[in-house]
Amino acid sequence: MVAALELYLDTDATRRIRALWNALEAEGIPTLAGLHGGRHRPHVSLAAAPRLAPDAVAEALRDLDVGRGLTLDLDFAGQFVGRVLWLGVTPTADLLAHHRSVHERLATRGVEVWEHYRPERWVPHCTVSLRVPNTQLAQAIRRCLEILPVRATVTGAAVTDHANDIAHPLGL
Repeated sequence: MVAALELYLDTDATRRIRALWNALEAEGIPTLAGLHGGRHRPHVSLAAAPRLAPDAVAEALRDLDVGRGLTLDLDFAGQFVGRVLWLGVTPTADLLAHHRSVHERLATRGVEVWEHYRPERWVPHCTVSLRVPNTQLAQAIRRCLEILPVRATVTGAAVTDHANDIAHPLGL
């Protein structure tokens, strides 16, 4: 199980990333489009853990407009170990400060997250696929590069756990 605090992107950026997902799926490369009954939407996760209690996260972030005013520039493609393909977000001072603020509030409330999502370790990204076949990796990266760059405005945020059908919107 994976729960996350997700930032959602404006209509144009979402459309472009969904078009990428669809193109990859048509080529036999699985993407987030096909996971958990299609409940995923293009996003950037600020935090992730095996479980996140939506009410605890909402309370910790109660006075913070999560994501408000952030513009994200997706400028490159990357891969994590395990065949995870993603679009990289340029880590601006505003984004990193916002991320730190979110994590300080979560820590104060005892909300635990995975180490690699904490400040100083986090790699801001928008996941494309969790399991690109090795033989199709170069093809998948080429497809990603075809849509870049993408400039996105954050339009919403939620605590999600798609495997358990949880999507708890946070006020923006």
